[in-house]
Amino acid sequence: MNTPVFKAGYLPGLRDADVAWHRLTLGAPHAPMQVDVPELSPSQMAVLALRIRGASQAHLKTMSVSDIVRVLDRATARLLDSTDIYRQTLERLLPQATGFDAEMVRLNLNSFLQTFRALQLQRFVAEDFANPKILDEFQPRTKGGWSKAFGPDLLLHVWAGNVPALSMWSWVSGLLVKAGAIGKVSSAEPIFASLYARLLVEVEPRWADCFAVVWWPSGQASAEPEHSAEQHVFALADVVLAYGGNAALAVMQAHVPVTTRFLAHGHKLSFGMVSAAALSASKGPKLAQQAALDVARYDQQGCYSPHVFYVQRNGHISPQEFSQHLAGALAALQHKLPQRVLSIEEAAQVGAWREAHELAVHKLAANQLATHDLAAMNDASQPQHLQASQAAWGSVLYADRALPLAPGPLNRNVWVVAVDSLDEVMALVAPQRDFLQTAGLAAAPEELMHLAERLGQVGVTRICALGAMTSPEAGWHHDGRFSLLDLVRMVDLDDSTERSAENFTRYAP
Repeated sequence: MNTPVFKAGYLPGLRDADVAWHRLTLGAPHAPMQVDVPELSPSQMAVLALRIRGASQAHLKTMSVSDIVRVLDRATARLLDSTDIYRQTLERLLPQATGFDAEMVRLNLNSFLQTFRALQLQRFVAEDFANPKILDEFQPRTKGGWSKAFGPDLLLHVWAGNVPALSMWSWVSGLLVKAGAIGKVSSAEPIFASLYARLLVEVEPRWADCFAVVWWPSGQASAEPEHSAEQHVFALADVVLAYGGNAALAVMQAHVPVTTRFLAHGHKLSFGMVSAAALSASKGPKLAQQAALDVARYDQQGCYSPHVFYVQRNGHISPQEFSQHLAGALAALQHKLPQRVLSIEEAAQVGAWREAHELAVHKLAANQLATHDLAAMNDASQPQHLQASQAAWGSVLYADRALPLAPGPLNRNVWVVAVDSLDEVMALVAPQRDFLQTAGLAAAPEELMHLAERLGQVGVTRICALGAMTSPEAGWHHDGRFSLLDLVRMVDLDDSTERSAENFTRYAP
């Protein structure tokens, strides 16, 4: 039986027959999915960029932000409708392409897409602009004069594919500032952006030439710069917004002209913190269930997924008991949201991580038994590592001494680390300052602001409740930056110009 082929991309003004297509094989070996992605020449990329620039000037920049929000809201409503052909296609193809469980994809799409309804989109804009009309026309400044925010004519998105539909964040942000766009899909997830482009054009036909979805091999610019469509489009774009590994981003930035704004989102680390105040007999197990959701959603593939939970001692539930509740909750989720089948490389990485810590546990136990130091084995001050749970769905490792934050192998493998005080955690995560993103926090009201202040000082950019780590709110400051404000350039009309204009009226003396 022939494997079905999905044709990805969206190329206004270009015929499929004139484009080179590269075939990707995605999904599990037992159920492969083939996807053809468009690989444009530099000249085709230049034609596409020129077309998009003109269309964005004619159709995006002449619309009000409120009208753009209404278009985006209609598109989101269709994606939330289980009877809509686009939603059904996403539910069918995303699990095939990514290997994630179909129910996980369905539930996470619902949660994710609700962030892009009209009310939330208005919050996106209001978060960055006190007066959203500044995107539509010059608005008065309190100090005098006028200002207007201009979005780029051509915004280049370079998307990662670790989490399905992640491309929607930056794409919607660009549309809200009226930017024409070229989006480069990842080889791991080229589905969502391709379908979203087609849906937007169905909802608003005037946008047909305002964006494109393309692909090129990673690292093409450094491998063959003279023939690189990647390097060519970098020179054509006003702003490049890129997601990916830090090494890949560094190579990419080296090929972006100095006159082009480069906004990079690289690897990030996230973790959780649980106060003793949250560890009552009734609340502790429920909290572990929330923490398990943060671990299980998309198998820790997002930057906001936790690698470590720091749990304070002296609660009604001990940190070790919390780790056992967490393991039980993750085991239960395996029935509802099964883990995807790991690739050979991923399985090897997880195996090496487990083996390294198992050897540490066994070596420690052997040393302690050889000296008959049984008291030391029960002394919380000793550097004990206790493996709370290991199963097919992943593992929860427990440490009874403070361990610094470090990335794990993902795929539902996580540490629970006991601490005497949550203030201790700051020193444990501070060495990762440049990579910190989300901290999931369960703490009493009287602790909240103090801990938030400390977390902000060490580099955390988002603090949320456990269970919400993988669901950022509308308008969140991604990696501590502005979703919309970083994309625009402000144009100021000085008060002196307005006063001067009065000299040239018909009624001037």
